[in-house]
Amino acid sequence: MAKRRGNGQQNDESTGKRTRLFAVGSNGKPPVRAAVRNAKLAALPVAFAGRQAAGVGRRAMGRSSAEVNRDIQLRTAQHIFEVLGELKGCAAKLGQLLAIYELALPPDLAEPYKMALSQLQDSAPAMLPPTVHAAMAASMGDNWRWHFREFDDRRAAAASIGQVHRAVWRDGRAVAVKVMYPGARESVASDLEQLRRISMLATVFLPGADVKSVTEAICRCVEEELDYAAEAQWQRTFAVAYADDPEFHVPQVIEQRGDVLITEWLEGTPLTRILASGTQAERDRAGMLMLRFVLSGWTSHGLLYGDPHPGNFRIMPDGRLGVVDFGACYEWPPEGFDQLALNYCQAIFNGGPHDLEVATRTHGFVEASRDFDIEDLFAAVVPCSEPFRHSTFRLSTPWLRKQVLRTTDLRLTNVVRQLTMPAYFTPFVRSTLTLIGVMCQLETEGALRAEILRWVPFLDEVLEQAVGDDTLPVDLALARQRRAVTRPDISVVS
Repeated sequence: MAKRRGNGQQNDESTGKRTRLFAVGSNGKPPVRAAVRNAKLAALPVAFAGRQAAGVGRRAMGRSSAEVNRDIQLRTAQHIFEVLGELKGCAAKLGQLLAIYELALPPDLAEPYKMALSQLQDSAPAMLPPTVHAAMAASMGDNWRWHFREFDDRRAAAASIGQVHRAVWRDGRAVAVKVMYPGARESVASDLEQLRRISMLATVFLPGADVKSVTEAICRCVEEELDYAAEAQWQRTFAVAYADDPEFHVPQVIEQRGDVLITEWLEGTPLTRILASGTQAERDRAGMLMLRFVLSGWTSHGLLYGDPHPGNFRIMPDGRLGVVDFGACYEWPPEGFDQLALNYCQAIFNGGPHDLEVATRTHGFVEASRDFDIEDLFAAVVPCSEPFRHSTFRLSTPWLRKQVLRTTDLRLTNVVRQLTMPAYFTPFVRSTLTLIGVMCQLETEGALRAEILRWVPFLDEVLEQAVGDDTLPVDLALARQRRAVTRPDISVVS
């Protein structure tokens, strides 16, 4: 039986020889070992405490508290990004979840993180054939090759906790075989424990947040992605929901055993390629299709696709959007979500600061006893509604940067920093921010308002109301029924 060793090797007792679990990365260095991972993560709060202590001395020398605090916060943010960007597995995924904050940093501080994340994506560890074969046997039995006519030992794609191989199933179908890295669970468990320990650093960004609850919600999201049985069930559910859909395709699950998931192979142009070299018309269409898929999922089928990352989409030869990776999916919306959306939109479009304060307190986005500047909050939130105010709108990274800078400014007086977020909202925020980020990278232009209102029709009634006429009731049950409508053609602006 092969035994895991801390040096990235395994010992084959049948031969007495050592073989590497992972290939050496493109930078000539093997993946970070557990002890090093833990040390890097554990160093974050220590460094944070050191900066705070040094800040006392700088204040004593005459520097203002605001200047010192800002310096501490910026350097801590940079350190967090660098460490998460350098590590593999769960830490890398957490780094991606935090990537939205990179836009809020000055370019000179953001650059090291961007470089680290780029290196991470380009040098993900590859399992060598002996390790792949051992992992397949561990989940499917020693006769695992019987299930396949062909099996390509070379990986076709990599992920943070596993890799994908192309194969031909015994009935002749081309399939994708997703295999989890040996030791991935232990690595993720260690990372999450460290995350819980360093979660207090989140106060650098949002000092008013319920850090413990949100941290646990993030941990649950990551842990769920290790469950291939649950992922297979989610994929089956999405495949049924979108069966024979003219615009979307979800590959069928062929088999799932242990840490191996086998699905239909999906042909098509990766969205990453369209991001890099697609025409603007292709980019517009891809972005609008992504938006439609995510919206239609939770409004028509009660299913939230939680990871709209570019690597999870393909434009198929027939023009449909192919979707893979269903490890982060949830039932959505929870009870009361429609009312939340209605209250916020009423406040922003037809109300004012007072209405926004009521909505914010009612739905738990600020501590009950906390005072905050509602005028500043209203001024910060209203610009984010700009896409709703135009028949067509182009999303872009500069536009997103403005919104992020406004809401994540590290000034102590930034009102958004005084807010919190109910833990149950974490998957929705992750999905929404990732989707918006990708659409901005694509520079998607289209009828965004019409598309959103098609799937969330009760907001149309809100937008049509005159200012101050917010006493008219909106029938949310009727609004949900109206979601089952014919989808309009996606507008492509030339």
